[in-house]
Amino acid sequence: MTTLRPRHERHRERHRTDRIGWLRAAVLGANDGVISTASLVVGVAAAGTGSADLLVTGIAGLVAGAMSMAAGEYVSVYSQADTEQADLARERLELAADPVAEQRELAGLYVARGLTPELAAEVSAQLMAHDALGAHARDELGLSTELAAQPVQAALASAASFAVGAALPLAVTVLAAGPHVIAWVSGTALVFLAVLGGLAAQVGGASVWTGAGRVTFWGAIAMAVTAAAGSVFDHLLALLR
Repeated sequence: MTTLRPRHERHRERHRTDRIGWLRAAVLGANDGVISTASLVVGVAAAGTGSADLLVTGIAGLVAGAMSMAAGEYVSVYSQADTEQADLARERLELAADPVAEQRELAGLYVARGLTPELAAEVSAQLMAHDALGAHARDELGLSTELAAQPVQAALASAASFAVGAALPLAVTVLAAGPHVIAWVSGTALVFLAVLGGLAAQVGGASVWTGAGRVTFWGAIAMAVTAAAGSVFDHLLALLR
């Protein structure tokens, strides 16, 4: 005999927006790790630097980049969290000062979305009776628990993913040390970027090929510009000697 579960337990949906906070930070960190470290290694190699110095440069870039990503992401997302909390505090004061006006405001939002004035008034009254601040945060301010700013989570995800991304071209630098290091690092970096871009697009529900192509294109531009800068610097040093 099959036991039927309650309706709210039978129908559970998972949306991609639930992942947007950590996904954005992780993808940004990994892509930046690959692009920054590969570009750094290629640029320094183009300036005629030896293998040992290349490795030291890459490791320094990994550590500095991971810390920079963590600090930048933390400050950025914390600023977003501060703004959200300030909006909630203001809304809390408005609800305490004039709840009737706030209910009319909420009902007006529902009317604008297609409800009749009568139904909008009933819905707003019931929602505010259940959780007035939550209703206004969600429907007036566009804030929700799932999309709330999480600075620590974003910072850790950025630092860890940057380190993982940066480790890939560094490993290639060690394995392919020699005259062909630029070709190996740049070529494999483009492959890494294509895979990361495709995976990120798939998780986010977008086109895999578009995501892979976009990040690969800009990665190639970054490495080409850095390699050109390193080569120019090497020629300038040769002229000055």
